[in-house]
Amino acid sequence: MAAPATHKFYRSAAWIALACLVVPMFASYYFDDMFSSISYLFEAPSFTQLGWDSAGYGLYASGYSVLCVFGGLILGGILLDKWGVRISGSVFVGMMVAGAGLVTWALLRGGQSSLSIAYVGVMFFGLGSEIAGTAVTRSIAKWFKGGPMALAMGLQLAIARLGTAFALVLSPLLVMNVDYDHVYTLAETARPAIVGMGLMALGLILWAFFVALDAKADSKEMAVRHSRPNPHSRLDRESQEMADQVGHDGVGDDEAFRFKDVLGVLGNRNFWLLGLLCVLFYSSIIAFKKFAGAILVPRFDIMPGTAGWMVSMLPFSTVVFAPLFGILVDKAGKGTRWMVIGAVLALVAHLLLAFAPAGVPFWGYLAMVFLGFGYSLVPAALWPSVPKIVPDKVLGTTLALIYWVQNLGLMSFKWIAGVIIGKGNNGPVSVELMFVGLCVAALVVALIFRRTSARHPELALDQPNSR
Repeated sequence: MAAPATHKFYRSAAWIALACLVVPMFASYYFDDMFSSISYLFEAPSFTQLGWDSAGYGLYASGYSVLCVFGGLILGGILLDKWGVRISGSVFVGMMVAGAGLVTWALLRGGQSSLSIAYVGVMFFGLGSEIAGTAVTRSIAKWFKGGPMALAMGLQLAIARLGTAFALVLSPLLVMNVDYDHVYTLAETARPAIVGMGLMALGLILWAFFVALDAKADSKEMAVRHSRPNPHSRLDRESQEMADQVGHDGVGDDEAFRFKDVLGVLGNRNFWLLGLLCVLFYSSIIAFKKFAGAILVPRFDIMPGTAGWMVSMLPFSTVVFAPLFGILVDKAGKGTRWMVIGAVLALVAHLLLAFAPAGVPFWGYLAMVFLGFGYSLVPAALWPSVPKIVPDKVLGTTLALIYWVQNLGLMSFKWIAGVIIGKGNNGPVSVELMFVGLCVAALVVALIFRRTSARHPELALDQPNSR
């Protein structure tokens, strides 16, 4: 009689687990983008008591990826596959919160060492956030395997990016001052970070709840595996299918992770195509968001608050369209086609930002519409493709390696963008030319990946996800 209860447990618990997983990611996205719409504060050291300039802020922003690039992501991904998401994920969620706390303390403390302290803090925050994100993606793949995986990933992505939208809109309200000559105090500059720490605390609590839920699911799954179900019973078959769908946090001896499996991932051509698409596409958007205020305000002659609302169209659009596109990928497939279309839309957006008539806000809004659609389409098709190109036992490592490639690019392009804007000489247009180049390269990679899908139908890259 335990079978119906177990079956019902998995169906409801999957969505409860997803609800717990999205909150730490919401907090992470908020904290990462809390200065994006107010980056104009760092155009000159005299604007704040903190004393950072654009190059310093660009250095701080690039610090997110330092530990990720220099081995942290690879080690974290291996630990996820060796120890499971409950243990490894908890370590890195804690690291994310601790790093954010160090950044907040540096902002409140100020002084000449504030940038160095914040840099160390954002390094730990970045590594913790990326591995926490890997753990979340791996957990969704586990709980929704054989089901609406793209929808679940789309919902997670949408709510996480809502954290970015929250930061873009709220930060100008927290620190804006109508006095042009106002010098922002340490407390004023740190207000967005203080809000972020409150979100981090809530995310930490819900992550602990997820760990307990995941452990309970594993115990029920193991009970089903050892209950010798009747193969002629429909309820027992359904219960076993749900147990197989959810899986467990470890792996059997025959499927145990081996370090040589990392070499197998690195030798996978499809891994490199997805990794390159990821780094090129995300760099054209995430690095842009970091300097959105410094680009949009002079390009379209708008107020900082207006720029915050303008760029917030990116995450707000994903709240609606990422789940819808996830359903589309689940039901209709054609994932590589949506990657190509998304790359084209991002390219059109950055061409508008670079070459549209200056001082006309309409073109900025239109660019955000195109960029928002692209920002929803590509991830909705990209992330559900990863479990299709590698075995489950190395999924955590593969995701971490993709994030490693992504962060290598993000670290470089954030820093380069800060240097370009800091030099003046029509910096907003110059930095947009860099983003145009990234989009062109992303489009080429997406086209190559689409051709690979046509040549290797056994990977089912363009097949629907739901069964």
